[in-house]
Amino acid sequence: MNSRERLEAALNHAQPDRVPVDLGATFVTGIHVSALARLRRAVLGDRPGHRIKVCEPYQMLGELDDELREALGIDVIGSLARKSIFGTDESAWKPFTFWDGTELLVPHNFNLTVEAGTGDWLMYPEGDSSVPPSGRLPSGGYFFDAIIRQEPIDEANMNPADNAEEFKPFGQAEIEFYQSKKKWFQERARCGVSLVIPGTAFGDIALVPAPFLKQPKGVRDVAEWYMTTAARPDYVREVFERQCEVGLRNLATLIEIFGDVVQVAVVTGTDFGTQRGPFIKPSAYRDLFKPFHARVNALIHQRTKWKSFIHSCGSVYDFLPDFIEAGFDVLNPVQCSAAKMDARTLKQEFGRQLTFWGGGVDTQHTLPFGTPEEVYRQVRERIDIFNAGGGFVFNTIHNIQGPTPLDNLLAMFRAIQDSGK
Repeated sequence: MNSRERLEAALNHAQPDRVPVDLGATFVTGIHVSALARLRRAVLGDRPGHRIKVCEPYQMLGELDDELREALGIDVIGSLARKSIFGTDESAWKPFTFWDGTELLVPHNFNLTVEAGTGDWLMYPEGDSSVPPSGRLPSGGYFFDAIIRQEPIDEANMNPADNAEEFKPFGQAEIEFYQSKKKWFQERARCGVSLVIPGTAFGDIALVPAPFLKQPKGVRDVAEWYMTTAARPDYVREVFERQCEVGLRNLATLIEIFGDVVQVAVVTGTDFGTQRGPFIKPSAYRDLFKPFHARVNALIHQRTKWKSFIHSCGSVYDFLPDFIEAGFDVLNPVQCSAAKMDARTLKQEFGRQLTFWGGGVDTQHTLPFGTPEEVYRQVRERIDIFNAGGGFVFNTIHNIQGPTPLDNLLAMFRAIQDSGK
């Protein structure tokens, strides 16, 4: 099988020749630039002058080039949105050096300042340093945190439009961007293909503070938003209605552009689980989120062969029947360390209905802090469980973090390769 055929088999619950592997195709299946640079040198040797492209500045994720992807046996490529969570775009690049010395290429409007006293890096929406910063990377840290810039809430004059201002129909710039991405996919026709659908992640807390907006209005504080879903559900529902209307329109445009080139649509990254259990009651999910997920997935399934991908961290076992009923085909990141998320149980109970994309190794404990032998054993075990009969795409449980030991990364790939022998 080539990579596209391998992914297709897994998505249709047929046994592929080996487990398909994703690294870097989405914003939740990637690798930090620092770890990527070390991995690339180990696999391809030192290439003086090579710089890693930062494809997702908020989490400082790196882009895998074609040579490394082929060397590692990575099967899936993908596309993020035209603009990042900070509003940067990739129309041009410039050199940048991370604090640990990693040589990078960053978007042309990736502009930051160093805060006096702390040494923290401050990032600005669309690179505009004339407005307050929207992101902070702590000194010696590896990724940014959003800076809350919520204006005081006037309870009597709350307007759902304020929380929906970022959702707009595609303009010519977006259409041209996606047309170029289609061509890029077609030039790599043997690869599996995923596409992040912009504007369909209802209530994604990473997006609520709107680091891409210069003057965000509405409910933009993380804690306030979570309370609003319970205390002001009609407000949230109206925000979602506005968002869904635009999201469906843009989704229809993407379907027209990409057709059968795409295999997987990444619909949402909203988290519904914590380490110990559900983040909200399943009944609250059914009332507030599920109807909108169902509308998006209905359009996908009516007009394409794409599979619908939901990312939700934590213990989401209690939500899985509703996720399936809402039309999701793929679950990520499959956080097996969370409560009720045992790998064998998930495969036995939901393996016929869901493709598990992730779950391949624990990025909280085993990959960053275990021995290479422990990493190898866990990867082999997870592949044995999840890949039986298809329905599995190997990826770590969320993004690989910057200080992850190189020996552990190499052990992970060795285990993947050995599992296919």
